[in-house]
Amino acid sequence: MGYVPVFGGVFPRGRLQDAGGRSSIERREPKTVLEHTAEPKDAPGDNADGERRKVEDLAKKRPRVLVVDDDPSVRRTLGRALDRDGLEPVIAPDGQAALRAFDECAPQLVLLDVQMPGMSGFEVCEALRARPDGDELPIVMMTGMEDLQAIQNAYDAGATDFVTKPIQWLVLSHRLRYLLRAGSNLRRLHETQERVANAQRLAQVGSWELELETGHFTGSDVLWEIYGIERPDTASGLKTLTKMVHPADRDHLQRAVQSCFQQNGPVRFDHRMRRGDGSERVLHCQIQMNFDPDGCPMRMEGIAQDLTERKRTEEQVRFLSSHDALTSLGNRRLFRERLDLAIRQARQSGWKAGILYLDLDHFKRINETLGHSIGDSLLAEVANRLVMSVRGADLVTRGERAEEIENSAISRLGGDEFSILLPRVRDVQSLAAVARRILNSLEAPFSLAGHEVVVGGSVGITVYPNDGEDPETLLRNADTAMYAAKEQGRNTYQFYAESMNELSLRRLILEGKLRRALEESQFELYYQPKVDLASGDIVGFEGLLRWHEPELGMVGPADFIPVAEEMGLITSIGEWVLQAACKQAADWARRGVCTVPVAVNLSPEQFRKPGLAKRIAEIVHEAGISPEVLDVEITEGVVLHDADLVIRELKEIRALGMHVALDDFGTGYSSLSYLRRLPVDTLKIDRAFIKDIENQPEDAALTQGIIALGRALGLHSVAEGVETEAQRAQLAAWKCDQMQGYLFSKPLPVAELEELWERVHAKDRG
Repeated sequence: MGYVPVFGGVFPRGRLQDAGGRSSIERREPKTVLEHTAEPKDAPGDNADGERRKVEDLAKKRPRVLVVDDDPSVRRTLGRALDRDGLEPVIAPDGQAALRAFDECAPQLVLLDVQMPGMSGFEVCEALRARPDGDELPIVMMTGMEDLQAIQNAYDAGATDFVTKPIQWLVLSHRLRYLLRAGSNLRRLHETQERVANAQRLAQVGSWELELETGHFTGSDVLWEIYGIERPDTASGLKTLTKMVHPADRDHLQRAVQSCFQQNGPVRFDHRMRRGDGSERVLHCQIQMNFDPDGCPMRMEGIAQDLTERKRTEEQVRFLSSHDALTSLGNRRLFRERLDLAIRQARQSGWKAGILYLDLDHFKRINETLGHSIGDSLLAEVANRLVMSVRGADLVTRGERAEEIENSAISRLGGDEFSILLPRVRDVQSLAAVARRILNSLEAPFSLAGHEVVVGGSVGITVYPNDGEDPETLLRNADTAMYAAKEQGRNTYQFYAESMNELSLRRLILEGKLRRALEESQFELYYQPKVDLASGDIVGFEGLLRWHEPELGMVGPADFIPVAEEMGLITSIGEWVLQAACKQAADWARRGVCTVPVAVNLSPEQFRKPGLAKRIAEIVHEAGISPEVLDVEITEGVVLHDADLVIRELKEIRALGMHVALDDFGTGYSSLSYLRRLPVDTLKIDRAFIKDIENQPEDAALTQGIIALGRALGLHSVAEGVETEAQRAQLAAWKCDQMQGYLFSKPLPVAELEELWERVHAKDRG
């Protein structure tokens, strides 16, 4: 038994037998690579009809036959005979005329005399063969019966067949029919081959055959195009392709070839290949063995299809299905899968797993102020900082590359929410260090399209199995902890605690009840007096919103205002406050009590679209009060949306006769830079500065500076949260204009406020 070298392996040449000496391969006739493209044969009994149809079709098409002879009588005789036989004769008296006729009418067959004056028949035959469409044209040369040398010369010149003169038409007619039919079949074969080649080229499928006896290897044009090399000779082709197989896949290839020798049927497999230009391709291959009648391997044939682009597309689709398109981090789906895996591993190993749930602070403002494109750029940069700030030591997962760990453990869950999975945690407190490192990484400003953007974050932390034993519970509790971090002042982290569920439940209850509060008139305005520090007179009131919920009782604004903002209800509530304050001012004016201006707070949300000043004017007009009776208060946060729009609206409000106060001054954004531009009349100093002016020199200096700054700009100053006589005396010494706080009065409902007003004015009258 001999051996055959194939694709780097050596395989037996002889028939494969089982243990009993019998052939283990079913005997069958060898196939060819084109077998699947062959036309179906006529059924038995249909041969005669098939031949008749072919003759009829041939007659209908009137195949052209070019007759070239210098003898006029021969030309006439052949022309008539051809016409009677349903063929279309084209006559040429000499070689030059024959070449012109060939170019003009494209005949399917040529009858050509050997001996002609001028250009001989041999020369004409060679010239026709040189034409683009003449290489496979049937050419029959006519010569003398005894001219054997002429016959040999005719074949040398490229003739297909010959006839001798004098011509026997019956014999010639059959031979012409045969040649025409053979030529038609050959053309159809070439067309089929061309279609197959085009189909292979479009599908990037190359075919090949290996003769085991000789070692000759032949491949299609597409095969060499796939491999990116020129067609080698038949002896070195196989060796050339084998060298181009990726080294890591060669053993796989040899096992596939071994299987092909051992089984009756095709073997399919994929492997990588390195082209001459260094690029790597992925090929899908199918190989099959052909055996001789005795069951011996005779020929191996196969196909190779370039799947590189399809694989890349599939990889891209898989990537996009599990990753966020904006940041390239894992998405919620991938995070859930990784969390499932981490929980299973932690359950088996006894380790813990940690989840950090990050939400950016005030991202909505940035999106609305600078646009969504800047917001998207910010999210992408935040993702980069997260990847850089989470160390490999934090992600203790084995058997994965660092980039795979980062991309799978750090995910964008949607919007401005991110999650970090720490799959193996030894010390729970180490999660706090990671959270702080993440928050620190966000402190430096982001430079985006000419804007410097500062953003913080709030992080909620949960631990498996302490805070939940399934992904849904862990994520929900991490989200709850994140909101708790926001309520603590933002830019911080918070571990989950069971008590947070109560807060979360209360929040859900508030959301449900808040929607009915406006409809059921559950809101009420309390009023806190503003007092002149020099005279002690009441010079104004600030309307403060309160919510009387039938089941929950009195709900403070600190509890429900943030919820209303997130639910998008704050604009409707803000308009209710304006209407309620104006109606109350109208009632007081009619009764002659509490006849001082009433101030209401405007939410940044109310400035989101133009027309606020016009709407306020309508409300004032409907209430029937003078605009001077209404003051408005804003926080510095309103300028984060659209400073130009806010300034324009404020100017229109002041033009109506109302005063504008800047509330909580010193705690907002870009205070000094916007103060010169904002059309305001009053600075309200935040209570955070007032409460410690007696024993904190820094707060005292800041408060005194704000008062001096306001005076220099021609603005009144109001101190909020004044609770002690010492605070009042100090503010008066610094020449602060007004105060507001519990020292004089807490916020009061209307009835109690009117009683206070009467007491104060009764004392003045007494």
